[in-house]
Amino acid sequence: MRAALLRLLRRESGATAIEYALVAILISVAAFGVTQQIGTSVTGFFAQVANSF
Repeated sequence: MRAALLRLLRRESGATAIEYALVAILISVAAFGVTQQIGTSVTGFFAQVANSF
């Protein structure tokens, strides 16, 4: 059992999976921020159009 645990800790595939997860989280946070900003801009635009009439 101990040997299996040591093999698991030494594998590089686990580290690679964690790196990919961190990159995915970073991209998700950036996409969320951009979406929030675009949403605010679109809301302001539609408010301006509605007030024009």
